[in-house]
Formats: sequence, structure tokens, C-alpha cells
Amino acid sequence: MKFFSGFSLKDDISFFDAFILKSDFTVSGFSYGAIKAFVFAQNELNAGRRVDRLQLFSPAFFQTKSEKFKRLQLLAYTKNMQEYTKQFLDGCFNPYVKKNVNVQSSTKEELNELLYYEWSKEALKELSLRGVVIEVYLGGRDAIIDVNAAREFFLDVATVTYIKDGNHFLLIS
Repeated sequence: MKFFSGFSLKDDISFFDAFILKSDFTVSGFSYGAIKAFVFAQNELNAGRRVDRLQLFSPAFFQTKSEKFKRLQLLAYTKNMQEYTKQFLDGCFNPYVKKNVNVQSSTKEELNELLYYEWSKEALKELSLRGVVIEVYLGGRDAIIDVNAAREFFLDVATVTYIKDGNHFLLIS
């Protein structure tokens, strides 16, 4: 099992223990890590290696956000990376009490990548046609991504689990 962490995070896998299928052929990722998991799964299949399941937890989905929103995010990060990261993590846990997470350094390039990443239905369908089961988990109270747009987008290519009261970490309390 391979897991990719969210933006500026490490060891956040424990938040998803209830959902992760622990198998040698499962690839999972949270938020920004969902993008990395998707690309990794594609590369593994292209290299002739086996991937049975791709699990995307609160995948970074900003393709419906305006250019202004994205520029403001990058500007805020550039102005004060530590404050930006603090605000970002507060938003991830909203509306519930913040829990401890392990933070690691991040870059403006990583933030740019996650803000401007365009999910491809065709590429996701290709994975599915190659036998990969795709699961997407979304929290209805996620204050980070456009949950409704993500839900609508992924419904065509994946099994979507919608946790009505879940936040970005899919927590409900």
C-alpha cells in the first residue's frame, strides 16, 4: 500500500485508517497527495506493475475556482508561508476542533501545482478500463475544496463516498 500525504503534511495517513484498504496493490492519497497518488498509479500501470485500487481522500479540486482565488492563495503563501499553512490547517479541520498534525516544509511550486491541477475524466476512465477500482471520499463540510463540483465530476468515473458532516480530513467531530 502506498499513501501520499496532503500539502505541507506528513504522517496524515492515520486520519484515514477507517477507509484505507491495506493491500500491496492499493494507492491512496489525501488532498494534494490524491494528485500524486493518481499520477503514481498511472506510472505504475504504464510500467507494467499492478494497481488494483486508487483511493482519493478529499482530492485537491480547484478547477472550478477563479484565477483571482488562485492568485490570492499564492500571494498569501509568498507573503507569509507559516501563517498561510496555519490558516490552511485551520480550514482543513473546520468546523471541528483542530487536531495535531505533522507539518513539513512545502513550496510555492507545490501550491501552484495543486491549485492549477486539472483532473482528467478521460485519464481516470482509462485507469478504470485497465481494472483499477477508483474510490473518492468527500466531506460535505469541507471548507477547502469545491465539494459539490468534485462530487459531480468524480461520480462519472469513481465510487464516491460522501460523508455529510465530514470536513477536509473527513472527520465529523
